[in-house]
Amino acid sequence: MTLAGKTAVITGSNSGIGLGIAEELARLGSDIVLNSFTDNPEDHALAERIAEEHKVRAVYVAADMSNGDACRSLVAKAREAMGSLDILVNNAGIQFVAGIDEFPVEKWNAIIAINLSSAFHTTAAALPLMRAQGWGRIVNIASAHGLTASPFKSAYVAAKHGLVGLTKVTALETAEEPITANAICPGYVLTPLVEAQIPDTMKKYGMDRETVIREVLLERQPSKQFATTAQIGGCVAFLCSAAAEQITGTTLSVDGGWTAL
Repeated sequence: MTLAGKTAVITGSNSGIGLGIAEELARLGSDIVLNSFTDNPEDHALAERIAEEHKVRAVYVAADMSNGDACRSLVAKAREAMGSLDILVNNAGIQFVAGIDEFPVEKWNAIIAINLSSAFHTTAAALPLMRAQGWGRIVNIASAHGLTASPFKSAYVAAKHGLVGLTKVTALETAEEPITANAICPGYVLTPLVEAQIPDTMKKYGMDRETVIREVLLERQPSKQFATTAQIGGCVAFLCSAAAEQITGTTLSVDGGWTAL
């Protein structure tokens, strides 16, 4: 499989799941547009490393995904820099945990904006470009929480359910075109952020690393194993492949059996 000649924009991609997706698509030959809200030398150095390592073009474009205009500008800048936009991966997201009656309004607004509204804005800006060039793939990184719920995560669950719904509408509106839209719904993925939480969780519960992972972090994940960022990247690549041309408007769970319960 090759994605040579394609350009992929991945939001929230200077670390974690987004970076794993970017690495896999670059490995397959896609040019890459990285994104986050920061604009540091290390962000641009990351794009340079990907370009050199995978022999593709790669740039970093800073954009605040809580701002609709910035989201649309990201798409325009990617098109200007690369000449095309073939693959859009909406990955940017944040989290906050609190009961509904105590949930800060500003946190609710931020989560809905970054986790849901940003995907609307980037998709709206990308679709005309994909239609003009006659091909496109939209992959929204939702969550197991886009299919089920947990207490104290009202904004995150609402946003991820909304992202799944947006995916379905996008698929129906493009159903007769060579454009697909799908959502990947990961369970717990081993990212640097999750890895950093393990030592503190071990101290809190007085448990060893393996027990904390199995009984605390992965309590709801039947496989008792984290998904990896490379695996999520591989799923995105599959949805961009010829084998997935008739897969649209659906969700792909990568959750170790979580949503089978």
